[in-house]
Amino acid sequence: MSINVYEKFYCMQGYKKFIKMIDEKRLLKDLISGKLKLYELENYVNSFKACEIRRRFVEKVTKTKLRHVGHFSIDAEGAMKKNIENMIGVVQIPLGIAGPLKIDGKYAKGDFYIPLATTEGALVASVNRGCSAITKSGGVRTFIIKDAMTRAPVFRFESAKIAIEFVGWIEKHFSDIKEVAESTTKHGVLLNIEPWVVGRNVFLRFSYDTKDASGLNMVTIATDAAVRYIEENFKGAVCVSLSGNLCVDKKPAALNFILGRGKSVIAEAIIKREVCKEILKTTPEDIVEVNYRKNLIGSALSLSYGFNAHYANIIAALFIATGQDEAHAVDGSLGITTTELYGDDLYVSVYLPCIYVGTVGGGTRVETQRECLEILGVAGSGDPPGVNAKKLSEIVAAAVLAGELSLLAALAAGHLAKAHKKFGRGKSV
Repeated sequence: MSINVYEKFYCMQGYKKFIKMIDEKRLLKDLISGKLKLYELENYVNSFKACEIRRRFVEKVTKTKLRHVGHFSIDAEGAMKKNIENMIGVVQIPLGIAGPLKIDGKYAKGDFYIPLATTEGALVASVNRGCSAITKSGGVRTFIIKDAMTRAPVFRFESAKIAIEFVGWIEKHFSDIKEVAESTTKHGVLLNIEPWVVGRNVFLRFSYDTKDASGLNMVTIATDAAVRYIEENFKGAVCVSLSGNLCVDKKPAALNFILGRGKSVIAEAIIKREVCKEILKTTPEDIVEVNYRKNLIGSALSLSYGFNAHYANIIAALFIATGQDEAHAVDGSLGITTTELYGDDLYVSVYLPCIYVGTVGGGTRVETQRECLEILGVAGSGDPPGVNAKKLSEIVAAAVLAGELSLLAALAAGHLAKAHKKFGRGKSV
C-alpha cells in the first residue's frame, strides 16, 4: 500500500480508523524511497511513534545502531511541538553541580548550587573551587545595569534625504508604533527605537523589556507588527529584512559590547589573601599579573572582544542545563575581567554586557531543564513578571566570576596542565 493509498483511505475513513491501518514497515520503506518526508510522519502516527520510526530510518540509511539516543524521559510530544523538528531521540549531556555559591544581589540572595551540563572534564571542579573561595571570603555581589532585548530591521528608501525624514517621522510616531508592537505580547514593553542612517538605508534598533522571557521570539513578532505599520503609514518605506544585523544576535559585536543587549551584569568579590593561599594555591599579586598580561594585553593584541579567560565555558554549561539558547554563549563571551589588589586581598570582577536568559518559554519547557531551573529557584514566571529572569542573570554572572577566578588562579599557580592531566581531558584557555 503506497502513501497515496493511505491518503485516500484517510480522507474516506477518518483519522482514527486510518491509524489502525498503518503499516509501520511501509512507512519506513516509503521514507527510504523518498515517497514520504521525515516531517510528514506525524500526519500518520503520534509524535512518539514518529520519533521512533525516524530513528529506525536513520539507522537504516547510515548503517548504524542507535542504542542510546532513544532512551529518554522528557515529553517527546511537547518537545516536538515547541523545541525540535524531525526528532529521533535525545543526546544526554552529563550534569554536574558546583557550590554552594553565596550571592548578594538585588534578585539573587543566598547560597546557590549551580547546575552545569558539560562533557569538559575539570570545568565543574574548577567552578566549584571558585565558588568555595568566593563563599569563604563572604560572597559575590551582583548588579544588573541594563536590561533590554533588541531587534533591528533595515529599511531602504529612494534617497538619503527621505531616509533622514523617515527618522524624524519615527520619533514623532513612537507612541503609535509602541502601541502596535505591544499589542502582540502580554508582557513585552517597547522601551525605545534607536536609528542609524547609512546612505539610503535606515536601521532601527528596537529595544524591549521582555520580563521573564529571554525574548528573542517576542521581540521578533512585535517588531514585525511594527514594521508592517510603518510600511503602511510612511510612503516609500521598504523593510528589506526584519533583522539587519544591528540587533546583534549570535555574533561577537562591538555594538553589543558597548550598548549591551539582554541583561548587562556586573559581579564582584573580595577574596581574602589567606583564601587565595589555602584554596586557590596562589597569591593575589600573581592572579592580578596573570589577568593583566593574559586577559588584557593578550586580548588586546588579538583584537578580541572578550577580555576574559573563559566566560563562554560557564555560560554554555549553564545555558544547556537551564534550557537557554546555547548559541548565545557567543554573545555571553563578550566582557571584561578586572583584578586589583585591595589592601592585602584580591578584588575581582566580571562585566558581562550580553546575558540572554529566560525562565519561561523555549527550552525551559523541557522537563530536565526545568528541574535545573528549580534547583536555582527560578522556574516559571516571577511575581512580579521579570524577577526570575533577573535573578537567573545574576546567578549566571556570579558563576562566571567563580569560573574566572579559579582558572586565573590555576594559571598563576602553574596548575592548569596538572589539573587536566588528572581529569584526563584538555581545555581551551
